[in-house]
Amino acid sequence: MSQSLCEALVKDVGFGMIFAGTPEGPRVVHAPVLWTDDGAVQFHVARRNAIAPHLPGATALCVINGPDAYVSPRWYSKPAQVPTWNYVSVELEGYVRELDEDGLRRQLATLIATHEARLSNGTPSTFDQVPADDVNAMIAEIVGFELEVREWRPTFKLSQNKSGQERERVARGLEEAGATGVARLMRDLIT
Repeated sequence: MSQSLCEALVKDVGFGMIFAGTPEGPRVVHAPVLWTDDGAVQFHVARRNAIAPHLPGATALCVINGPDAYVSPRWYSKPAQVPTWNYVSVELEGYVRELDEDGLRRQLATLIATHEARLSNGTPSTFDQVPADDVNAMIAEIVGFELEVREWRPTFKLSQNKSGQERERVARGLEEAGATGVARLMRDLIT
């Protein structure tokens, strides 16, 4: 999987898990993520989160999971096989720095604009609709970070070990089961 496809997955999913080691043991936080287009991913967490004080200056791992789906043996031409799971995922490893308040505000505004643009109905929400005191109170309770990506580790299992005919059978089965994203990736990424 190319880096541009990995970047597209990060942008499309927009949510990940950030793992870091702490003196109390490994910790993970689930957070919205924002690809910055310059080699970094930004995220924010509650200040009270157990991982928050350990992130600045740490090397952390951000995991973005794409579409996934169960693959039934009945979709193969010879169904005497074990079931499996098809999926796409990318790990981003890098150095974490804390954002200043202006950086956090830009991150939040960009996240809102990005995700509001995906909604088809109504007027997009903005920070301007929220009273300044409420925004300031929220900002005081969270902390923003940027992870400078030093290593990309994509993982995908899309029945690439099967013949083209078998992959197409599985893709059709996945579509019938409602897993259209995985079926589309099987056709787009595996030739």
